Amino acid sequence: MADTSNTPDTRTPAEIEADIKRRRDVLADTLDEIGVRVHPKTIVGDAKARIASDIDHTLGRAYVGVNRVVSDVKGRFVDEEGAPRVERIIPVALVAVGVVGLFVLGSRRRRGRRG
Repeated sequence: MADTSNTPDTRTPAEIEADIKRRRDVLADTLDEIGVRVHPKTIVGDAKARIASDIDHTLGRAYVGVNRVVSDVKGRFVDEEGAPRVERIIPVALVAVGVVGLFVLGSRRRRGRRG
């Protein structure tokens, strides 16, 4: 910005008044905007919006991750045509039945000791 302190002002009084009014209006608008930005409701609303956005982003990433894991597991137990891979399903099913059986036996033994 150039230094205009040594140059004479050639504006008319009406132009100066109009310039002052325009600058007051701009200043008033700026102050109004600052007032809205620092108002507690605006700050809380902005914080809520940021938190909601972060939660949506996190949930979206979690969904993608879970979907990837499910697809991977499905790919291990289903072939390209969608038919089950029995040679992989049976061992997993046997292990699951064995684990459940161990839990059942363990709970029966604990009940037998109490009674």
